Amino acid sequence: MRSSKLFLAGLSLAVLLFSVVGDAFATDIKANKKRGQVYYRMVCTACHVDMAGTAISPAGRSMAEWRAYLDADKHDASAKTNPTVRYYLSQAYRESIKDRNKAAKKFLAVPDDQLYADVYQFAVNGAKDSDTPATCK
Repeated sequence: MRSSKLFLAGLSLAVLLFSVVGDAFATDIKANKKRGQVYYRMVCTACHVDMAGTAISPAGRSMAEWRAYLDADKHDASAKTNPTVRYYLSQAYRESIKDRNKAAKKFLAVPDDQLYADVYQFAVNGAKDSDTPATCK
């Protein structure tokens, strides 16, 4: 009986350690804020401008608003364009605009998850309530 309890405790510990280590490897993407900034400013703001024709900057939203928007992955609720944010950070999208956008061409080989992490870091760290609000000038 005692060996069964010991075996189960050891098995539980092994499962716990595996899940923690697995999560660490799965989320081990080091974001490059500078690449995120270049992509955001050259690709995202090519379409996203306010009524005055000024590019929409990260400083237009709070950190919580950026996190909620990017985590929800809903770019266009109207479905007039591709409805996900991740699509506009994908290699497929970059491939489709590479001939008219230098940043898309430059970052064509960057994996989708990496570019998402880069833009995420730039937008959140550039939010209006961050230490370094970012504009798109």
